[in-house]
Amino acid sequence: MAEQNADQIADWNGQSGERWVAYQARLDAMLAAFGQAAIEAAAPATGERVLDVGCGAGASSLALAARVGAGGQVLGVDISEPLIGRARALAPQDTPALFRVADASSAELPEGAFDILFSRFGVMFFDDSTGAFAHMRRALKPGGRVAFVCWRGAGENDWVRLPMGAIKGIVPPTAPPDPEAPGPFSFGDQGRVARILTAAGFTDIAIAPFDASIPFGEGGTRDAAIDDAVELAFEVGPLSRALADQPDDIRARASAAVRAAFADRPGERSVMIDGAAWIVTARNPAS
Repeated sequence: MAEQNADQIADWNGQSGERWVAYQARLDAMLAAFGQAAIEAAAPATGERVLDVGCGAGASSLALAARVGAGGQVLGVDISEPLIGRARALAPQDTPALFRVADASSAELPEGAFDILFSRFGVMFFDDSTGAFAHMRRALKPGGRVAFVCWRGAGENDWVRLPMGAIKGIVPPTAPPDPEAPGPFSFGDQGRVARILTAAGFTDIAIAPFDASIPFGEGGTRDAAIDDAVELAFEVGPLSRALADQPDDIRARASAAVRAAFADRPGERSVMIDGAAWIVTARNPAS
């Protein structure tokens, strides 16, 4: 299965991983409300053990660790060495969170060891999602819980909709991706998510919409915040790929259009945009 995920592993140990490390503080601020909602759905208790899949730079793992306390443990796993390195650097010495570079879909995990399987936007990238969840389920105790947050459709999420809409007519359109191909929106169809979890052996599956306002970019003034939002869009996400091979004049036109799109959004020291996700919960059968 690790071979199947080779493209994602290469990307997150290259450009994507490096960019996320560079913008880690802002990206974690963007995702904080979603991660907190998923943690509330997981309801971690003191002393429990949690597997945090696709933990990135560790913000979700550290938040979970605060809930389970010294008697519990959180194992954060991610395929990205740069992000795990950042997580280890940010982790306090006394945290019950450990971090490991691993592909959770195939890594050797202790069987029946965890009370909770958790993820903040980390489970949409497997080539074989059913196989990945079946493998991870074996690491859960009988009756163990699943809670994760994943994006809904790209059209509902301003961090994609605004910049990509702004460059229409400036950059030639590309073929739309396969909606089920590994990527941030591959779990946008809640029916598909339910089918994957059912086929992987989970029960009590519940999928609820969660919407939040996201602080995108930051700055001491309104103009600085908008400039920062444009920079962030150019560096992280689909806009960076759409403009990768474009000449300077096209990039300049795109920048102006994207800036105008962000300028229409509210906010003073950050640009507030709309985000739309699913909060998914499930259970490992008790026997």
